Amino acid sequence: MIILDDLKKIKRQDPGHVLASADLFGQQLNQAWTEFKKVKLPANFKQIDKIVVNGMGGSALGTHVLQSVFFSDLKIPIELVNGYQVPGNVNDKTLYIMSSYSGTTEEPISTYTEVKRRGAKIFGIASGGVLASWIKQGKIAGFIYEPKFNPSGQPRMSLGYSFGAQLGLLKKLNLIKLSAAEIANYLKQIDGFKRKFGADKPAQANAAKKLALQLKGRLPVVIAAEFLAGNAHVFANQLNENAKTFVSYFLLPELNHHLIEGLRFPKSNPANLAFVFLESRLFNQRIITRYSITKKIVTKHHLKVESYSATASDKLGQVFEVLVFGSYVSFYLAILNGLNPSLIPWVDFLKSELKKVK
Repeated sequence: MIILDDLKKIKRQDPGHVLASADLFGQQLNQAWTEFKKVKLPANFKQIDKIVVNGMGGSALGTHVLQSVFFSDLKIPIELVNGYQVPGNVNDKTLYIMSSYSGTTEEPISTYTEVKRRGAKIFGIASGGVLASWIKQGKIAGFIYEPKFNPSGQPRMSLGYSFGAQLGLLKKLNLIKLSAAEIANYLKQIDGFKRKFGADKPAQANAAKKLALQLKGRLPVVIAAEFLAGNAHVFANQLNENAKTFVSYFLLPELNHHLIEGLRFPKSNPANLAFVFLESRLFNQRIITRYSITKKIVTKHHLKVESYSATASDKLGQVFEVLVFGSYVSFYLAILNGLNPSLIPWVDFLKSELKKVK
């Protein structure tokens, strides 16, 4: 029996309950979507011409997904900021969202004074910390959630909360159309994806376990396009933090204009790289053609090619499918690497060093 099918060994190697958080993605989404209905937005929140989200790491993942899946539907732009600087276009017509799982992330919090000075409409999304206290005090509007379905306590495994809250916000602003019946259907689909990719499903019939086995000892290069672009970023983030694996990602068609000429060197590439193509029959037909040709080019360079083709019937369903799939792959690769997937020692080290500098 391989370790990925040995549930007792997996449990011993996962004392931080990362697998349980992956299993509970649907419950996270349902909780956030349901509880957000009670949030009352200030009337002037509909008087905006742009949305800017400031979030780091796992707290920014929901926005990456939103930007790509609703790219063709949103009538106003959503910009993602990862840092201390405030974009020059932030003004009184901006909805400025501070997203922080802990509510203490220094980058978005540090921008508050400047954003307020510019008259932006500020909204916080957090489970606690400074942001939650600001929301409770009425200093800013916002959404506070109890992450009861994220036993790992890791922001990267709480995607259902950040994504669900932002879905709820866009719905209240009438920027997207999404009914309760549609959400209920997606939740059923997510439950099916969990059964398809979860730990109870043997490796021989589990695409997530199979891919993890193929990625062991390799540097993954994730390829995606269009509405799955955000998924590529999420997948890379979770492979970094859960599996402690170096990973890069590129998007079609842009990569066809440079990356395919950069495959020859170093000569060790065939032994080290593994290309992972996230595919969909719902992509633009020219993109589908580009996938086929790009895989041929990669193969001609003797590089390992793996592929996952989403099966759900619509774009948002496929996004949920690939989110669930990627979360499990990153967890299984951590197990194969002999790691406790919840630990992030270098992130913790960096934070401790920063605290020494005022």
